[in-house]
Amino acid sequence: MAFDFEQFDIELAHAELRPRFGERVRVNEPLSRHNTFGVGGKADIWISLASQEELIELVKLCSTLRWPVLFVGNGTNILYSDMGVSGIVARIAFDRYSIEERGDGTALLIADAGVNWPKLINDLVAKGWGGLEFGPGIPGTLGGGVVSNAGAHGSEIGRVLEWVDELDVRRSELRDEPEMPQQAPVVRRLNHDELALAYRNSRFRADRRVEFNEAGYPVPAPRAMIEPEEIVLQLGIRLHREEPQKLRALVEQYRLHRKQTQPPQQSAGSIFKNPPGDFAGRLIEAAGLKGKMHGKAQISPRHANFIINSGGASAADIVALIIEAHDRVLEQFGVDLELEVELRGVWGVIW
Repeated sequence: MAFDFEQFDIELAHAELRPRFGERVRVNEPLSRHNTFGVGGKADIWISLASQEELIELVKLCSTLRWPVLFVGNGTNILYSDMGVSGIVARIAFDRYSIEERGDGTALLIADAGVNWPKLINDLVAKGWGGLEFGPGIPGTLGGGVVSNAGAHGSEIGRVLEWVDELDVRRSELRDEPEMPQQAPVVRRLNHDELALAYRNSRFRADRRVEFNEAGYPVPAPRAMIEPEEIVLQLGIRLHREEPQKLRALVEQYRLHRKQTQPPQQSAGSIFKNPPGDFAGRLIEAAGLKGKMHGKAQISPRHANFIINSGGASAADIVALIIEAHDRVLEQFGVDLELEVELRGVWGVIW
């Protein structure tokens, strides 16, 4: 059932949420503080969640009261609109993990979705556990890494992922039809072969793809009242014993490569997925757009598949460059680049 976001009462929601979550509830929170682009309008309400139990509690509350809620991670792969996000934006900040040794030189890492990937790598390397060392340049959370099947240096998280615990909220919304009553969200475990892992894709991203319309404008996926409708809570990852010195050398090698090839300014990493057999950055550069600016946003002179905030850029500036890069590559090379970042918030009025 479609939801009218204008029905959301910010003051009422704040009064209800503050006793439950304390000072972690903020009203009219600038989203520019919560994504690596450093742009975006305000969230009506922002909450940082400290546990799975809090997340489930919030889902049940929003389902009952029909409040829109968007669950996010570290904001490393998101472009928020200049008009912000209506309703509640809740950051998954729970970040506990444990290591269960299996006695054969391997172990199972059980990690919350909010675990920070680079920080975890430092911990694992010091303890002599390999498996995730390819990702020191991936700034997001493990949960976000699962959603996009994040990878680098010829590897990806899907290669070491055994299972994911998710919260399925697809039948949790109130509905008009009496034969489809509200149901409680369901926690369930999905094994590796149920995750539909592919290049920068998974089952958790299937409904989030941004399409480009006939006019060349990106069209975000329609927003649900509670989204995503399958929320990553926890994951199990295979680890293996490795010499800490060898792991440190690899991590340092990967960090140096990132420093040499990627821009240091604010960005969200790669803007487009690499098309089969080619590289998005090569195509954008060949189209003559490397270094192109719009307002305070720029297609990076160092790597053409990065759009950087040179200081004071707007989300609209970034989208203008996305549109130009997509259109020029399609026109000159016939390649329909797929956007890797997600568009969140109120966008339609821009075009």
